[in-house]
Amino acid sequence: MPASRKVLASIEKSSFIRKMFEEGNERKKRFGAENVFDFSLGNPNLEPPARFKEVMLELVKDPHPGTHAYMSNAGYPETREAVAAYLNKHNRCRFTADDIVMTVGAGGGLNVVLKTLLNPGEEVVIPKPYFVEYNFYLDNHQGAASLVPTKPDFSLDLDAIAGALTERTRAVLIDSPNNPTGRVYSVEELRALGQILTDYRKRTGQTVYLISDEPYRKIVYDGVEVPSIFDVYPESFVVTSFSKDLSLPGERIGYVAAHPEISDRSGIIQGLVLCNRILGYVNAPALMQRAIPRLLEESVDISAYQRKRDLLCKGLSQAGYVFTKPEGAFYLFPRSPIEDDVAFVGELRDENVLTVPGSGFGGPGHFRIAYCVNDSTIERSIPGFAKVMKKYR
Repeated sequence: MPASRKVLASIEKSSFIRKMFEEGNERKKRFGAENVFDFSLGNPNLEPPARFKEVMLELVKDPHPGTHAYMSNAGYPETREAVAAYLNKHNRCRFTADDIVMTVGAGGGLNVVLKTLLNPGEEVVIPKPYFVEYNFYLDNHQGAASLVPTKPDFSLDLDAIAGALTERTRAVLIDSPNNPTGRVYSVEELRALGQILTDYRKRTGQTVYLISDEPYRKIVYDGVEVPSIFDVYPESFVVTSFSKDLSLPGERIGYVAAHPEISDRSGIIQGLVLCNRILGYVNAPALMQRAIPRLLEESVDISAYQRKRDLLCKGLSQAGYVFTKPEGAFYLFPRSPIEDDVAFVGELRDENVLTVPGSGFGGPGHFRIAYCVNDSTIERSIPGFAKVMKKYR
């Protein structure tokens, strides 16, 4: 047996996203890249902002000794101070460098938080549809997902969340703007969620943490703003990265911010720092940590993603698809015209239109389109989308 039974089972259950991405590469070889419309992977197609290259050139020319050496497992103090100052502009609570841990992207950050918090067998409540890798992150730390539905427009079903809280619940994990739906949770929803968790603690004496996964925070449209969970609930963490807003997914740089008034602040922060080391990350990439303080106010051109969203929504609406227009991120999550979303995605694939079944995100009867692609890919894919939908109209 080449790998453990558990890993082999995980391979079987692994993400639809990567499977479709790999199939897309094969189809591009067979049919030509220009004839395959690949919406499978949320891999930003925009280049980083010009300022990023300027900063990197300045850094690599800097003869400062120890540029690539180890540092504190939490990250460079000056980087954490810059992140804290940035957060202080956007939140009512006041952060210091001690509330920040620099991480290997948001995926690394989530693993650090979960390792810090979870005892074996404890649960994390997650609204679905959701980013399915969360299951593997939880399993890494002997936790389990307690999945709850959202409303038809993908807003939070607060009653469902409240009903899922038990003595085994350790945290609630949300993702806003959401992957795969593009939903941004409103301040009213978040206030109500914070109140539910506050009331639960008063009633039971049990703290349930709120973790917000926010790598798409800056990618929002039509004047929508992403409210801060820190303003509604003190037992909270934000985990984020610069993969999407700076188009740096391959550089693996992000951070965890813990609310300055979180219970057992010292133990929590020390736990985050320890787990950053013992999970094997050791520290976030040194060069990227030096770059981030100069890039906190930067982002790619968000209007380009809004244009792509609008192109796709117009084309699919005219073809008869039903969907909730995304408020952020770069995903559309339309309804499948048939119950079997896997079969429907297969029909699109036959037209060389590659999407991902909603079942892979806990949202059966839907499918995900990652529109972080060239405008021409969107425009040229619409006839294929329309051809398949005609079978069901």
